[in-house]
Amino acid sequence: MACIPKTCYQNVAQIHIWNRSMETFSVRDLRERTGELVREAEAGHLSIVAKDGRLLFVAVPMDEHLLKEGVAVALAVRLFAEGAISLGKAAKLAQLPLEEFIRHLGVMGVPAVDYPPEELDKELAALEEPRR
Repeated sequence: MACIPKTCYQNVAQIHIWNRSMETFSVRDLRERTGELVREAEAGHLSIVAKDGRLLFVAVPMDEHLLKEGVAVALAVRLFAEGAISLGKAAKLAQLPLEEFIRHLGVMGVPAVDYPPEELDKELAALEEPRR
């Protein structure tokens, strides 16, 4: 559970990740909404299962990357790519040095840094300003 942000424990009703939400299912939902959980997995989306408002587990879709690299690395890549955890936490979850995890992200086509264009412009402008 260390890989899930603390806010998940405080409000598991819905976790916002970038422009979409990670679907949350209760234990009761597993009986009533099984088809929806399966469709989310088929679409490659993570889902959270909670019981009594507490995170119980994360449903991770099976894919070639998961089978090849193992659960820890695949989960770390997916959680990082969806913005659920930081780069450092993802590398730790994957049990890889940060540099090696960044290289692995590159191989997977996942950007290690994701700045919106306007934020990147501000960062570059700040670097160009003379130091006082």
